[in-house]
Amino acid sequence: MSGRLSICREIEAALKPSGIVIRGTVDFAVGEGPLLADGKPAASVVLLGNAGGSIWPAFSRWNTRNNGPDPLDTWSKEIICPLAEKIGGTSYFPSDPPWQPFQQWAMRAEGLKPSPLGILIHPEYGPWHGYRGAIGFPAVVGKSHAGKVVTVGRHACDVCETKPCLTTCPVSAICMDPADFGVSTCRSHLVTPSGQGGCMVSGCLARNACPVGQGYRYPKEQLKFHMRALG
Repeated sequence: MSGRLSICREIEAALKPSGIVIRGTVDFAVGEGPLLADGKPAASVVLLGNAGGSIWPAFSRWNTRNNGPDPLDTWSKEIICPLAEKIGGTSYFPSDPPWQPFQQWAMRAEGLKPSPLGILIHPEYGPWHGYRGAIGFPAVVGKSHAGKVVTVGRHACDVCETKPCLTTCPVSAICMDPADFGVSTCRSHLVTPSGQGGCMVSGCLARNACPVGQGYRYPKEQLKFHMRALG
């Protein structure tokens, strides 16, 4: 157990200046995990990401000094890859093939389910969180107590009576079934004057309307950054 805790503590300490936090761990059955650098399946992965705007101060400072495509992915790799190598792990990223099932890992690690927006809803963070990468290990890490890992219970969307996310979207792109999210309708709206003056400035109106996790809502500049990437 001490070895498991020491790995998580080392990760926590190394990532603290970046605002990236441990979001949970997943242990795999034999042969189930993603391949490590040596070609063998991982026994565990530690999920890494943001809770609310935790990464924004460090990333925004970095972003003012760097130019290039996909800055958030680049920054995440600059932080996570050296750490993974240092502690004998293999890094994985949502942006890189072979595509790893980050949402499935997150649901196993934190007991989350998708919201109508397609974003996994967290009982504390609401829709204001994300996964920036993961580190795989050849040995079982076990459950981490570093993050706010939740107990599986009633889905926050199921107990939400008003469901404002469904009625706030100005083009009705949001449906209760995440699979029916109108991506093309959303993108078409974002280039209109209404979209440019609304969601592109203050963030997705449907996401903002979610009553869960309002205290973790991204700062204004982070909202703009993500909307520019979507638009």
